[in-house]
Amino acid sequence: MLQQTQVGTVIDYFNRFIHHFPTLNDLANAPEDAVLAQWAGLGYYARARNLHKTAKIIARDYQGQFPQVFEQVLALPGIGRSTAGAILALGFGQNQAILDGNVKRVLSRVYQVKGHYAQSSVLKELWSLAEHHTPDNRTEDYTQAIMDLGATICTRSKPKCSLCPLSNICKSNDEQTQADYPNPKPRKNKPSRAIAMLVYQNKQGEVYLEKRPEKGIWGGLWSLVECEDSSKSIAQSMHGFDSEASVCQQLPVFKHTFTHYHLYIHPVIIHCPSSCAQFHPVDQVVLGVPQPVIKILSQMTKPTHDSLNE
Repeated sequence: MLQQTQVGTVIDYFNRFIHHFPTLNDLANAPEDAVLAQWAGLGYYARARNLHKTAKIIARDYQGQFPQVFEQVLALPGIGRSTAGAILALGFGQNQAILDGNVKRVLSRVYQVKGHYAQSSVLKELWSLAEHHTPDNRTEDYTQAIMDLGATICTRSKPKCSLCPLSNICKSNDEQTQADYPNPKPRKNKPSRAIAMLVYQNKQGEVYLEKRPEKGIWGGLWSLVECEDSSKSIAQSMHGFDSEASVCQQLPVFKHTFTHYHLYIHPVIIHCPSSCAQFHPVDQVVLGVPQPVIKILSQMTKPTHDSLNE
């Protein structure tokens, strides 16, 4: 959960997740929809699917015991080099280096590493430094300490250098260039796209949700039907779903931002009097759904007779 998400956001999700899946076998045996439902809102849903797959692999191939060989850990879904190192260092005391965002920041400042770590040469240099400093003894203490150092002292802005145990060897502190490191990634303008999210409702005010493909954004979650945000596309989609469908309300367009682009979402509520599809009560949706869909459903009210005829 801490990959791509800050601690403050994760805590409540983590506690709920552990409550629902207290053991590895509980997670391995759970339906994917149940796992995604507890993850909904955290984003980067491939992490949840990979966690679920990993639990199944460990239960099946390792008799429920987490592997302790680096190559075996690295082969598990969603676990990269730094995460594998963190698991083995913190969980089993092995001499394995880590290089999360906090460690990158500490090492970049201490050694004034030039360039952004998206460049392979910079990343290689940082890994070399991380491995050099990882001790043979008390590796778990060092690993936790350097992560905490980056999270609480060597912060992105206004680092507390007077409290830092590395201030006497830190080149950035010596030259007062802390703000320059790590070097920023060259900025690019994010592209944007627009879609309509079609809220198909039956006579009871229930909504239709469909499961998204495993790959792509919101993979494996349940979402609303999407189409191009144009009158023609909306009409084609809704009449393909229900020949008697009609638009009863259009909610304001809102923006949802991903790492690489902005998505402008136009929610359209559509009355579907003759559809035989499976619908869900708006206030009882327990499936894993994306955050924008939660936002739309929270604005939903059962259409009145008058609103359907507007």
